[in-house]
Parts: sequence; C-alpha cells; structure tokens
Amino acid sequence: MKRYNPIEIEEKWQKKWDESKLYEVEADSSKQKMYISGMFPYPSGAGLHTGHARSYTIVDSIARFYRQQGKNVLNPIGWDTFGLPAENYAIKTGISPQEATKTNIANFKKQFKRLGISIDWSREINTSNPEYYKWTQWIFRELYKKGLAYRKESY
Repeated sequence: MKRYNPIEIEEKWQKKWDESKLYEVEADSSKQKMYISGMFPYPSGAGLHTGHARSYTIVDSIARFYRQQGKNVLNPIGWDTFGLPAENYAIKTGISPQEATKTNIANFKKQFKRLGISIDWSREINTSNPEYYKWTQWIFRELYKKGLAYRKESY
C-alpha cells in the first residue's frame, strides 16, 4: 500500500479546485443567492494563526452547507490593510507597510488555499487599493453631507 503523502495529494486537489473555479459564484440566476463572509483579516503578521483557521473554517462550513442545498453562494475575501495592525507590524519588522502587507497577503492566500477554504478568489479586495477606498470615501462624504457622520465628544 502506498503511504499517504499529504503534500502531493493536497496540491493535486487544490490545483484542480483552482483550475475548475469551483468556488466562484455562478452566473446562474435561477439559484437562490447567498452571501457569507468572515471578517477581512489584517495581514499584519507573517501568517495565519489558530484563530484564523477556526473562524474561517466555521464560515466555510456554512458556505458549503448552503452550496449543498443548491444555493449560489458568494464567500469572498478581502484584506484590511489600513490601520494600526499593518502599521505596527511594519514598524516592528522594519519593512514598509506596502511591502509587508503585500508579502503577508501572498502568504495568507497560500495558507487559506492549503486549508481548502472555499473562497471566491475572483472577488478578492484590498482596502488600500484606490479602486476600493474611493468608494468608502465617497459614502463617508455622502453620510457627512446628510448629517449622519459628525464629530462629537465621546463618553
């Protein structure tokens, strides 16, 4: 009997999943649409930790359940690359925030794929991408104009 080689077997199936675009949302409008997403991770560390694996496995289980029910499930991923976690990691390592987040995202992505998490990678976003944050800035300005965003003394 051939001994189980996890790297060989898992890489084979991960490649097949990628090539077949198994987890991309179908354009089939006859199926009920479902959206599920975990929190977008901060790529502020060199790799995933146990908490990431736990949280994304739960989300993945729910996404898979609904797919098995025949639903058209969108399970996207994004990277929360603005803010103190990314900045602090860059300071700690002496690497620019842009380079640190780019490197960490590549590693996180590789690790998510190795875990077999059913993410639609065609919908991947990055909060530091101008095509993304121009819309968050726009919506904030709209809220501000309508008096729904304002400065106030906190408690």
